[in-house]
Amino acid sequence: MKLYIKYMVSQRCKILVREELIKLDLEHVILDLGMVEILGDIPKDKRILFAQNLLKSGLELLDDARSILIERIKTAIIEMIHYTDEIPKTNYSGYLTKKLGYDYTYLSNTFSEVKGITIQHYIIKHKIERVKELLLYDELNLTEIAHKLHYSSPSHLSNQFKKVTGLTPSFYKKMKKKRQQNLENL
Repeated sequence: MKLYIKYMVSQRCKILVREELIKLDLEHVILDLGMVEILGDIPKDKRILFAQNLLKSGLELLDDARSILIERIKTAIIEMIHYTDEIPKTNYSGYLTKKLGYDYTYLSNTFSEVKGITIQHYIIKHKIERVKELLLYDELNLTEIAHKLHYSSPSHLSNQFKKVTGLTPSFYKKMKKKRQQNLENL
């Protein structure tokens, strides 16, 4: 039985869910971002307790199909941008269609209707967050970051970064470094 969990987007969340499964003696075969597959059925009382325990940690057990689909879309995007070293060479619509098994138009319309933004805008927001991380690590230059995240050019990345954050990538990097230095001097 597959269970879908809202806000389960990090390794820390996976550890939390694993601990709750162990506490309730629920054997699982797969534990992935946003989803856990349990062996067999869960007694109603354990399911309620599991849902309550997740809520205490800021996670939510999803029950309706539409919420589950939205969470699966978000999880696929987060995994693709934040947890893989290589973003798929296919376009995002093809990636999501293949990963989720639904027509992209259906995914896109459902996502926009529920979240109030397009999938493309959601992807851009996460790509910019990833760019911020990579800029702060200071291991890659802007050209390498643009290539890694499949931007057509560093200038395209810079323009999109400025449009979303209001700052240029170089100013953002300088501002964060200065803030870190100020914190170190406290």
